[in-house]
Amino acid sequence: MSTVLLSAPGSGGNFDLLQLLLGASGMVRGVLFLLVCLSIIGWYVIGYKWFYLQRAQGESLRFLEQFWQAKRLDAVYQEAEAKRRSPIAHMFKAGYVELSKLQKAKEAGGSGGLHEGGEMENVERALRRAYTSESTHLESMIPFLATVGSAAPFIGLFGTVVGIIDSFHSIANQGSANLATVAPGIAEALGTTAVGLVAAVPAVMAFNFFQRKVKVLTAEMDSFANDFLNIVKRHFLR
Repeated sequence: MSTVLLSAPGSGGNFDLLQLLLGASGMVRGVLFLLVCLSIIGWYVIGYKWFYLQRAQGESLRFLEQFWQAKRLDAVYQEAEAKRRSPIAHMFKAGYVELSKLQKAKEAGGSGGLHEGGEMENVERALRRAYTSESTHLESMIPFLATVGSAAPFIGLFGTVVGIIDSFHSIANQGSANLATVAPGIAEALGTTAVGLVAAVPAVMAFNFFQRKVKVLTAEMDSFANDFLNIVKRHFLR
């Protein structure tokens, strides 16, 4: 009896989960295919976002060092052009472009500098737009990991329920409830739950990790926006 419980067809008496699942019913195999697809896509998202956020954080730190060491904003703009993955560099470019437009408009109108009020609001709006755009870009794909983490166990549970129903249906058809009749179907059913958990656990861990990194980057972006506005007030307002 124990040999029947631990072996699958063609496994030579050894437990082979993969072979067992491949020999499952059509519905269970469909659930397994869906879970495998979610797992593959989830690992792609994990790899892509890890490299992207690492690069974004590294370039942002280097840009901030260059920003505080520079004497002129136009020199900082050249450095920002090279930091394509840095959200802080993109915020600086948005603020600098808006500031340059305002200065040119003031010079064309014969005024000597910016006035606190409408001009500052334009710079603030440019920074807010850049902040929103970069935050959205940083958070892209991460919600998919939360979806996999929450949905995969339930998809696996659905496969388990279907497998157990199929096992009881086999019992009803054969008119016997011995271990040889029940064990294969139950093993297939529980296998879908295991695959669901394998897909969900890394996704949940990666989601929490990336959320933390995005939170740190957005906090740095918010601090930079305040620092940039203070610099504009000190040096460009009259």
